[in-house]
Order: sequence, then C-alpha cells, then structure tokens
Amino acid sequence: MLTFRSMILTLFLFGILLNQAAIGGQGGDAKPSFDDTYEEIELFTDVLAIIHRGYVEEVDIRDLIYGGIRGMLETLDPHSSFLTPDLYEEMQADTHGEFGGIGIEVTLDDGALTVVSPIEGTPAQRAGIKARDKIVRINGKSIQDLNLMESVRLMRGSSGENITLSIRRVGADKLLEFELVREVIQVHSVSGRTLESGYAYARISQFQERTASELKTLLSKLRVENDDNLKGVIVDLRNNPGGLLDQAVAVSDLFLEQGLIVYTEGRDDSNQLSFQASIEGTEPDYPLVILINEGSASASEIVAGALHDHGRALLLGERTFGKGSVQTIIPLSDHSGLRLTTARYFTPNGTSIQARGIAPDIEVPDLELPEPQSKGHYREKDLNNHFEAQSEKTVDPELPKPDSKERNDFPLMRALDLLKGLEYFQVSRAPSTS
Repeated sequence: MLTFRSMILTLFLFGILLNQAAIGGQGGDAKPSFDDTYEEIELFTDVLAIIHRGYVEEVDIRDLIYGGIRGMLETLDPHSSFLTPDLYEEMQADTHGEFGGIGIEVTLDDGALTVVSPIEGTPAQRAGIKARDKIVRINGKSIQDLNLMESVRLMRGSSGENITLSIRRVGADKLLEFELVREVIQVHSVSGRTLESGYAYARISQFQERTASELKTLLSKLRVENDDNLKGVIVDLRNNPGGLLDQAVAVSDLFLEQGLIVYTEGRDDSNQLSFQASIEGTEPDYPLVILINEGSASASEIVAGALHDHGRALLLGERTFGKGSVQTIIPLSDHSGLRLTTARYFTPNGTSIQARGIAPDIEVPDLELPEPQSKGHYREKDLNNHFEAQSEKTVDPELPKPDSKERNDFPLMRALDLLKGLEYFQVSRAPSTS
C-alpha cells in the first residue's frame, strides 16, 4: 500500500510529466535529469508529509499544496502568480470588462503593491489615486505578506461597499488615506470625439476583447463627422495598464499596412512568436500622435513601440512604465490557474522595454493647466471712439472646440497644436498650379 508521502510524490511527478507535455517541453535550455527532479520533489513531499502528520492542528492538504504553489511562484517575477478558482474567475471577468471594485491596475514592485494606473471614470481615478502610489493597507489590514492576486481580491467586492486604502506617495510626508465606495466597474475601453474640425481624439483605457473593433468603429464615425478629411488623430494611451496581447497587435495593425508589429522570445518553442501587419482594413495615412506617460504599460507599450519604430506615429508625453513581459494563463484541473511569465516581447527594431520603458519623441509633463485668468489688457475695441469692425463677408460654421477639461490637459493641447502646425506647413508649402 502506498504511504501518504509516496502517494503525493507519485502525483507530483505525474503532474510534472503532464505539464511538460502540455506546454511543449521543447525549450532550448538543458533540463535537469529525471533523477535530479525526483530528488528535489522528494524534499518537497517530505516537508508536506511532516506538516500533514505532525503539525499541532489538522491542516487541509489542498491548503498546503496551494501554499506550496504560491511559494514557488513568489520566487519568480512580480507578474507570475497562482490563481485559486475564485481568483481565476475574477481574472476572466477583467478581460470581459466588468467587475466590482474601485478601478485600479496594480503590480508588485520590490514587494510593494504599486499602482500602475487608475482606470478612467472609476472611484480610484475620481479620488485622485495616481500611478506609482504604494498601497500599504486595505481596510486597515497590512498587505505586506499578501501576493498580488490576494491583494486584488481584497479590493474587489460588491457595489456600494466602503473600502479604505492607506497609500504611500513620493513627496508626501505621511500615509494618505482614501475612502472609496466600490462600484460595478464597466470599462469601456475606447472613447473619443472630434476636437476641432479635422482633428480627432481617441482614448484607449485598456486592451480588452473588443478594443480593436471598438476603435475601428470610432475612427469610422470620426471620419464621417469630418467629411472623410481627418487632418490628424491623437490616440491617448496615458494610464493604460495594458491587457490582451492580441488586441494590442490588432490596434497596431489598424495603422500599419505591413511589417513586424511585435515579437516574443521565451524558453519554449510555443513562445517564439511574431506578429505582422496586413494592408486589409488599414486606416488612411493621416498624421498620428500617441500620448503616453508612466502609467502606460504592457500592451500600451507594444502599440507605442510598433507605431514609433515604423515612423507611423510621434510619441508625446512621458516615459512609459516598462513592462516588457508576456503572461500566459494556464488553467488547472480544479478550475484554478497559473498566471505565468512565459516570454519577453520586443518592438520591431528589437528593443526590449523591460524595466526601461519607451521614451517619448517630445517630452511633455502630464500636467493639468489652471483655468485662464483675465490679464486686464486692453485691446483696440476697448478704446473710446474706436472704429467698428467691418462685417465679415462670410460667416464660418460653428465648429467643435475642446471642452474645458480638454483645454486644461497640457499634453493633449500640445499634441493638437503639433498636428495643426504640421497641417499649416503642409498647406502653405504645397506647390501651386496654374
């Protein structure tokens, strides 16, 4: 009869063989021999058997195994984690675009739970939580010993429930306390409008299952609004934490007729991938400005890097977050899963942005301008007995204009000025015909 220890060891070895078959097992690195693997796993099962037999209280074997898996993944990078069945289900909800929470994307940075970016229009964004904020406590509970997904789960909950975050911010001399109310977070990944006649704005808040199709629909609508004469488009990727790789590729493909978009390199042959643009469905070749900042991460950096390397877009703003790794979600037999870093990605020019980020072509701080104040200057019309202006021969139609929020967005207004300046020089320097 098999002892408890030998039974566990047999199951672990069988599981390893199955997983090697499932993920390919064809990596280029030399692999340890079966005997070496057996000896290492034997140590693990020895400890598991000792705890199960001798610990002061009875322990559920699944809790021990889950804890062991978490420990394994915590020795890797900050983006690899174990997903219990509940966490795995929540992760799937993220990509569908609806969940209950406060609306922030987080990562682990040197063991600290760090905000990558708040999601637009959510309680976190409205409360003023910023990229690079460090979350120290959730509802008064220290999260020092929790992994990434456990911390995320603490922040999730039913709509209407209160939550308190204690945050350490660079430049603040004490912890900041944020009182928030959870909402159903419905992330509409694409929004936008015409800023001025001929100049359009598209905001991508994160990359979900329908992002590329939503952006294509928006751009078609904006072209119709502008009589099929777009003079320039601004694509805003600021505070976009990323999302699905295939959607980053599809968004890039909208603006590129051909060429490499991104490629990945990993130990397994299945992670040696490259993605090419196709001419089908490509947008017209209007000038394009991409807005980026330190909250632009992962899939956002793929889009910015691809369009920049191909000379299709100019990048304006601040250096991006620098997440250049690819995570694969691997479902397990009990409906749990692994979120495992399996590859690094590279821009078309072979640049890895891991821990480095993408630098903008034009660096513009992510500032909000104050409301303009009257300077008290006189103009001709203010002088006594001034001549009245002659009536205009033609009256320009009422054109769309940036609203007050957009006018106070310094990088956005710089991007709009850039596009308008480019259009001016193209028109003024165009050859005349007779």
